[in-house]
Amino acid sequence: MRFTKLHGLGNDYIYLNGLEQDLSQYDLGKLARLLSDRHFGIGSNGIILILPSEQANFRMRIFNSDGSEAEMCGNGLRGFAKYVYEHGLTDKLKLEVETGAGILNMGQPRLQRQQIPMTGKPAEERVIEESLEVDGTTVQITCVSMGNPHCVIFVDDVDSFPVTELGPKIENHQLFPERTNVEFITVLDRQHLQMRVWERGAGETLACGTGAAAATVAGVLTDRSDHRVEVHLRGGELQVEWAEDNHVFLTGPATEVFSGEVASQLVAYRGILRRSSIPTGGKGSPVVDLRRFALGSCSAITTDSALPFPRDCYAQGADAGRGQADTGLWYRRPRYAYTRLCY
Repeated sequence: MRFTKLHGLGNDYIYLNGLEQDLSQYDLGKLARLLSDRHFGIGSNGIILILPSEQANFRMRIFNSDGSEAEMCGNGLRGFAKYVYEHGLTDKLKLEVETGAGILNMGQPRLQRQQIPMTGKPAEERVIEESLEVDGTTVQITCVSMGNPHCVIFVDDVDSFPVTELGPKIENHQLFPERTNVEFITVLDRQHLQMRVWERGAGETLACGTGAAAATVAGVLTDRSDHRVEVHLRGGELQVEWAEDNHVFLTGPATEVFSGEVASQLVAYRGILRRSSIPTGGKGSPVVDLRRFALGSCSAITTDSALPFPRDCYAQGADAGRGQADTGLWYRRPRYAYTRLCY
């Protein structure tokens, strides 16, 4: 599996080109958790898939580091555009990209309560400076959807604010049936905002493009800032404009870091392949069993060069089919009782 890592102001994602490789064999939520792990994987805030679209130039799917799928990501979209252009997938300077939030640039903000989405009534009204109590602390929230939900909170000193304490509690609050991103904002002046962000499914990150857009919209709605601002994040600065046509435009850098290839052994061992993609075999046939083989438990190695993984991933199975469990198949091997085939 080939990949490229890019970041926008430190908001980093692993890009997988689904135009040139088949990604349908993978459980994408599990794959995102594995590759995003900064100790045992590549390390990122999630993965982004580059896919064909029948409605637009390309389709983008985003999976957070916790395995959940997101509708939209502003920094991810900038990296997406950089990748498809610089890797020769398009020569267009203006792109339509299909996302979980529709076909859009940064899009038009959605402001009705039901569009965020949030519970409560009246569903058609905007949520501006509404009081929310979290563990004894009351904050004033202004909520915006940029294709994904955002809860914006203005504070006096964002540097000292307990973002990592309140962030996850607001993200998972019952008001937000699909959870929410949470932005904490200090207004420096009407053209400059300082922001920290707790991202849904990823925790605190260095930057969030849709979050910066939501913060700009919330600043205008509460008369704290102008329609064009510079948002200062821990990873750098973004320029955001809420234009007269109601669209939000985001300007900022996107940087390619490196490309590489994920070892097939890793995804096999960690259970990323779907059941239909794993060779299950029968009596005496080769089966994937990295946990045992890596420990030297199996000595008979197949010589079948047509196997989908490197030959050192395999050992000869015997007496297969002694039973099944909900979480995997079990095989009896010489000298060992039952060895689990992970998927």
